[in-house]
Amino acid sequence: MAAELKSTTQGQTMVLTLSDPQLRNALGPAMYAAGIEALNAAGDSRDIRSVVITGEGPHFSAGGNLNRLLSNRQQDPQVQAQSIEGLHTWIEAVRTFPKPVIAAVEGAAAGAGFSLALACDLIVAASDAVFVMAYSTVALSPDGGGSWSLAHALPRQLASELLMGAERIGARRLHELGIVNQVTDSGGALASALALAERLNARAPNALASVKELLGDAHAHTLTQHLAMERDHFVRNLHHANGGEGISAFLEKRAPRYE
Repeated sequence: MAAELKSTTQGQTMVLTLSDPQLRNALGPAMYAAGIEALNAAGDSRDIRSVVITGEGPHFSAGGNLNRLLSNRQQDPQVQAQSIEGLHTWIEAVRTFPKPVIAAVEGAAAGAGFSLALACDLIVAASDAVFVMAYSTVALSPDGGGSWSLAHALPRQLASELLMGAERIGARRLHELGIVNQVTDSGGALASALALAERLNARAPNALASVKELLGDAHAHTLTQHLAMERDHFVRNLHHANGGEGISAFLEKRAPRYE
């Protein structure tokens, strides 16, 4: 069966399932393109308020297909460069998507699979899930923004250990380090991720989009620049219809009804 990205909906959440179980959901160009297309559709839909990315079967993703990479060595280097550009366009689409994106991780999240999970806003992982930046094991270096994400999330020495030594790290340890948000029983990651998505779906979409943009840009700003950005978002959200609804609902002690 060919690798594919399956798209379904559960309530107001789009579920994207990495599907190539025989190769532990290895990633490739067709999946990158499908991921970008799915996020574009979800971004334009008023009915979708969040996205969950998960893997079919017992694993999230083993990362790149090594046989495809070996084949690409026989071709012009631009072939592999274009493939990585496809992955990176998908990673950027996840990072800049204006709605919450949650990774639901079972089993292995390796290489670009780990990078994809790190690109998500939140990670829910099974207690026996294992994460590994396996690139150096096969004499390669990271892609998918993995080195960027780990450098921003961890001390340099620990990021070096994971990237240089390809050390496996469990969900509980990543939870202690603040990278994994929730640890669930084995087999429960998707259900827990959907429950988390449902809670976020009840909040004002424009406010969550502002939070995501503010967090995404924070490292590039001085404090003065960021304060100005916070001011502009706050004023815009206050004067949005959802701002009036949220304040009124709180004062009236009722559940808000956001657009």
